Amino acid sequence: MKNIALKISAIAAAAVLSSACIKETFPEGSTVTSDQVGSSATALASALSGIPYQMSLGYLIYGDQVHETDMAYPAFMISQTEFLGDMYPLGTNSGYDWYRAYNTAPASGAFGATSYPSYITWFTLYKFIKTANDVISVIDIEDPELTETAAGYAAIARAARAFNYYMLMVFFEPIDNKYTDVSDVLGLTVPIITETTSPEDLKNNPRVSHDEMVEFILDDLTTAEELFSKGYTPSSLNYPSLAVVYGIMAKTYLWDEDYDNAATYARKAIDTFGGTPVTESQWLDVSTGFNTANQAWMWYVTYSAESMGNLCNFTGWMSGEADWGYSSLTRPSIDRSLYDHIEDGDFRKYSFLDPDKYDYYDYQTCRDEAYINEAPAYLSLKFRCRGGDWENYAVGGAVDCPVMRVEEMYLIEAEATAAAGNLSGGIALLESFMQTYRQSNYVYSKNKTRYTAETDDTRLFQLEVLDQMRIEFWGEGNAFASAKRLKPGVMQNYEGTNAPESIFKINCEGIKPNWNMVIPQSEIDGNPVLESQNNPDPTQTISYPSPVGSYADPISSSSLSSSFGTSAESANLFFSKIN
Repeated sequence: MKNIALKISAIAAAAVLSSACIKETFPEGSTVTSDQVGSSATALASALSGIPYQMSLGYLIYGDQVHETDMAYPAFMISQTEFLGDMYPLGTNSGYDWYRAYNTAPASGAFGATSYPSYITWFTLYKFIKTANDVISVIDIEDPELTETAAGYAAIARAARAFNYYMLMVFFEPIDNKYTDVSDVLGLTVPIITETTSPEDLKNNPRVSHDEMVEFILDDLTTAEELFSKGYTPSSLNYPSLAVVYGIMAKTYLWDEDYDNAATYARKAIDTFGGTPVTESQWLDVSTGFNTANQAWMWYVTYSAESMGNLCNFTGWMSGEADWGYSSLTRPSIDRSLYDHIEDGDFRKYSFLDPDKYDYYDYQTCRDEAYINEAPAYLSLKFRCRGGDWENYAVGGAVDCPVMRVEEMYLIEAEATAAAGNLSGGIALLESFMQTYRQSNYVYSKNKTRYTAETDDTRLFQLEVLDQMRIEFWGEGNAFASAKRLKPGVMQNYEGTNAPESIFKINCEGIKPNWNMVIPQSEIDGNPVLESQNNPDPTQTISYPSPVGSYADPISSSSLSSSFGTSAESANLFFSKIN
């Protein structure tokens, strides 16, 4: 047993998910007990495999068909895109879109402490953390006989844990805004649960500060980096690698606005990974487009045909061609203003149906020409059914889903370089990326921005990088953290909007208030210290529809700061209306 450096201890037997789930029994196959982990190297490998297995497991939290957004990691790909207002359900009834509260909650839809978004988001990420903690708890990384394999397993678990705390920080750390008063909780993230946290500790486990959380995440990642240096390479990119460690560092430093380090670690991730961005032919491929891992994907999850159903899977939600799941009813489509910002000549524009259909581009599809002509304008074709099989979910839905692509590192490097004081260097990096991999004639110009009244040159460039991230990662969600950090404003009711109903026609200054997610009540019940530390409920804090082209005022602003100005004034800070 020493040859894999295992600590067989009672610590693992006490490993817990969160204060609300101390007695939780995990679904068979999703993980193994810590005692089992300590019994053999095979059990340790099995426990490690629970990390990628859980990330694509449908009905992960409830274990049954309770809510269709209970989709593990791919749920965050969809919810973050909806948060941004970059996606609309353009089918006959938007009610089929179970994710729409992420988009509409400031106007309509539950988003408080007893809501599904609160509960599922919180417990999905803490469940992932428990699985990582189980592995961490039984590997003694101080053992002088630690093997390369055991060190690699510990590195993977620490990288996964760090990523999940990064996600929790982005979702739950409050950002000041016009619509909810977060003054009492500014700078707070979430409670930290490690492999040594006791059940008693969980009952009085407060939110830690932003600085404490950043330090914790970076400590995990630095340890993972050191462990990977022993030479272990993961068996597949379903597991985070050393390049991913650097990528999570870059994302964390970016959130922390430590732009020098963000640029440094983004470049380390690019160089360590060695892969190149998705090509045009790969992006637009009818059979493999965004369903099969390629040289650009640094980390991804995989759906197994044996463990998925027709409803609770990513392709069934996001493919504009699939005939199973909800996408055939919701018809997931891009916001018109974002589509119009994609320049002609940028092949990513062909992922979405232009209003002129075949007069604009010769769209390739696994369906037929009649299907394209009937489909709503702006429908997404980005996420293809595997093998082009739009009828059989067990074939067409058994896909890979990206968690991290190398393109994100290029864009982080460009923004961070500019924000650190080298604007010309950041512009050069963005132009190089775009001209080499996306649009050969791309030239950055602040005059082409959607943000018409911004005057700071660096901020204008940051917002252009954000828009490129929103285009690049449409449906993947990776742009959300940058949007929440930069507070660009959200304009969904403008002249010519394709928002389908009044509840989607909302304009929020800075951020939507529901970008500050609320800790679920069931967690507070088990950890009462959080009662006074929760974020305010953002549900129905604005009227709808917002005035065309103007930001909404809060329904009740008596207790909020008046420093934001009027809706007419703030409207000038965002992009101009579409002609």
